[in-house]
Amino acid sequence: MTHDERRDLEPLPDLSTLTDDDLRVMIRELEKEEDEISFRRRVLHGRIDILRAELVARLREQVSAGEAKLADVGRLSEILTGKATSAADRDDT
Repeated sequence: MTHDERRDLEPLPDLSTLTDDDLRVMIRELEKEEDEISFRRRVLHGRIDILRAELVARLREQVSAGEAKLADVGRLSEILTGKATSAADRDDT
């Protein structure tokens, strides 16, 4: 989903004008939307975990084959902990 596809949060209507049934319907709709978003989030986290595991496996193979330097393992640790910086950021230091 791109930024343009994201739905802006709409302000709540004047609650005093809504019936109890209107409120229940709104609650059910928002709960359904929340469930859909939560499911999408879990799918994305699963995909991220799979990609990270693949990266770990590849780097382990490279290290065991003597093709990678130990610095790559340090870089992997940064990636996995979310502390990685982009190449442009590293070049600026």
